[in-house]
Amino acid sequence: MEVKSLYEIVFDGASSELLIEIIFRTFIMFLLILLFLRISGRRGVRQLTLFEVAIILGLGSAAGDPMFQDDLPILNAILVFIIVLLLYKLVTWLTSKFSFVNKIMEGDPLVIVRNGEFAINEENASSFSKMEFFSELRNESVEHLGQVRIAVLETDGSLSVLRYKKEEVKYGLPLFPDDYKEVEISNSRGPYACMFCGNVINHLEMKIQCPKCQKDKWASAIITP
Repeated sequence: MEVKSLYEIVFDGASSELLIEIIFRTFIMFLLILLFLRISGRRGVRQLTLFEVAIILGLGSAAGDPMFQDDLPILNAILVFIIVLLLYKLVTWLTSKFSFVNKIMEGDPLVIVRNGEFAINEENASSFSKMEFFSELRNESVEHLGQVRIAVLETDGSLSVLRYKKEEVKYGLPLFPDDYKEVEISNSRGPYACMFCGNVINHLEMKIQCPKCQKDKWASAIITP
């Protein structure tokens, strides 16, 4: 089998006319993508639902292929964009009128923290990354779960957090790496927080399973306001 040279790999089949056409096609398709996003009314990626992300990914092929394939007319891509935009507007209208359609398309908000503890169980524990959620809370200047009255993961991926008042803050599971680590019960003082659910127990004489989640890893709870 003949091995192509680097020059052939990079420049084989390219002509000045084709390169100019690719530049023009790319410019047109880029403007179409921006126009689609503008008409759809979205401001940023974090506001996109799973349904909208699927649409964007699907449009990638429709927009990308005509950029460099001279045998594909741009009109085809424009037709795809128009049809997808109309379908998007239809689905958006349906979700605003019918709650079950909205639930199918976007899902439900997920309560992550309630009353200073993780509101999760074995069934939904795999639906989110706890470490990623720790990072989101740290970005909100939350040091431990005892500061949080309720935290909700919205359908668009954003995080809504309601905090306790300063005088209501209680012991909670630490969220920063220096403190979020398992401790030896016999060599430390309580209170202790379950590393899985955040349940706080004031005193332990020996390592036991958490009465709420049946896990047996404990970290030292903290109460900084």
